Amino acid sequence: MDYLPNIIFAVALILGIGFFARNVKKLSRNIKLGKDVDVSDNKGQRWKNMAKIALGQTKMVVRPIAGLMHVIVYVGFIIINIEVLEIMLDGILGTHRLFSPLGAVYDFLIGSFEILALLVIVAVVVFWIRRNIIRIQRFIKPEMKGWPKTDGNLILYIEFVLMLLFLTMNAADYQLQQLGAEHYAQAGAFPVSQFIVPLLEGLSESSLVMVERTAWWLHILGILAFLNYLYYSKHLHILLAFPNTYYGKTKPQGQFNNVASVTKEVKLMMDPDADPFAAPAEDDGAEPEKFGASDVMDLNWVQLLNAYTCTECGRCTSECPANQTGKKLSPRKIMMDTRDRLEEVGKNIDANKGEFVPDGKQLLGDYISHEELWACTTCNACVQACPVSIDPLSIIVEMRRYLVMEQSAAPMELNNMMSNIENNGAPWPYNQMDRLNWVNE
Repeated sequence: MDYLPNIIFAVALILGIGFFARNVKKLSRNIKLGKDVDVSDNKGQRWKNMAKIALGQTKMVVRPIAGLMHVIVYVGFIIINIEVLEIMLDGILGTHRLFSPLGAVYDFLIGSFEILALLVIVAVVVFWIRRNIIRIQRFIKPEMKGWPKTDGNLILYIEFVLMLLFLTMNAADYQLQQLGAEHYAQAGAFPVSQFIVPLLEGLSESSLVMVERTAWWLHILGILAFLNYLYYSKHLHILLAFPNTYYGKTKPQGQFNNVASVTKEVKLMMDPDADPFAAPAEDDGAEPEKFGASDVMDLNWVQLLNAYTCTECGRCTSECPANQTGKKLSPRKIMMDTRDRLEEVGKNIDANKGEFVPDGKQLLGDYISHEELWACTTCNACVQACPVSIDPLSIIVEMRRYLVMEQSAAPMELNNMMSNIENNGAPWPYNQMDRLNWVNE
């Protein structure tokens, strides 16, 4: 029976990691529903972007208060994983504080973990106040009602509880060390949890062991549960921020991609040696490629990765001039809608044994309206503001492209302008011969 806790822990660990791997596989499948795109260029710049933006948090600290709080939580999350490694090994091997032979190094690590845990608790409280009491504008936009708001708060509660459990576990452990309890050798420094010890005074040794073990189990099981919650949460960016910044756009922000088939036709038109009466190449009955995007399968996989990486922080929307002037467009909502539709498509595939069965819905119209798309000024403010290199504008442009080239559904003003350019060589409704008439007026 001495091995029962180890067996229970191993089963919990296998189930937690197994379910997480299953979700990662589903996530990868959904992202690969997008079109292929070549992102093998500028590898040096891509690694540099990932190091600066994802690891270095350079775009996060542009807003100092939120940036500093996020860096604390981020560093705490990364470094405290060393403590999680020790807990996992202890659970598997049946040991207690396996790394304690490191001596002074171990004391320093545990002390650092505790200080970080306290800072994470402070940061989480500040984030909660900003969301629910101060109610910063970007957190109360229409798209943040319901589950997005609940999800944001739930993450804060989970992080708060996990850090509190860690400190409680250490406080009970420290007290047991002072009592000379069996298996609780002197190890670690406890600069924060020592202040929790007075709350445990008066408890018997067996009660302290119960507190320590309960906090230990809840802490590690909570981490495994949180790991699997990531797939259903905006906190998925913890895992995807690194690949997303690596595959982010490296071209100048104002440079749009050209449609290959249109480019080919234009080059053919401009080629003086081309035969205008030549028969078109055989296409083997293939369906003509759709211009632009009306659903998630028409987007490329990097854009779908963007959708899953969105942190819902709202920095893009708060910088958007269209949104600031009361327009319906919210770049954050564009990303959230893309992710929601992609999830819906994924569930459709799961329900139909790996095949997508048309459901009469699509991203354009059912999730994102024409009004939202045409409100965009293509200024790239949302792209510049995003702390993890998400590009909402690329999705907006692709959907606009579909409206114009597939449905001829551009606004009247834009249709008039394009007609004038085609007929007059300028956006204005004047014949080229009359352009200089204003000189004589």
